[in-house]
Amino acid sequence: MQSIDRPYDIKRRCYLFSKELLLFISTQRYQRIYHSIFDQLLRSGTSIGANVVEGGVGSSKKDVINFYHIALKSANETKYWLCLIRDTIKCEQEKVAGLLSEANEISKIIASSLIQMKKV
Repeated sequence: MQSIDRPYDIKRRCYLFSKELLLFISTQRYQRIYHSIFDQLLRSGTSIGANVVEGGVGSSKKDVINFYHIALKSANETKYWLCLIRDTIKCEQEKVAGLLSEANEISKIIASSLIQMKKV
């Protein structure tokens, strides 16, 4: 993802990340052994935004915090799968690096949001 395309709205940013992740995965040709890894990457990567969105309509502060915690865990899992793909599969390394960078930034934003939510 280009830095110009990165919105400040975390929901929108997570949506764009999910979209880029889906497009990346859909273009990959890999051996059957890697199917589970790409499947897990897709699940964890799209879960980030889903939990941020669901947290945004939480019925209580505790609900919102719980959904953001799940989103942060999903972001960390996504980074793990991206690193594994980067280190074991022949693919577009620049694309993987960009996705990994964006996953890192999203996880930092979510972590920062959690800290702020807990202060209030």
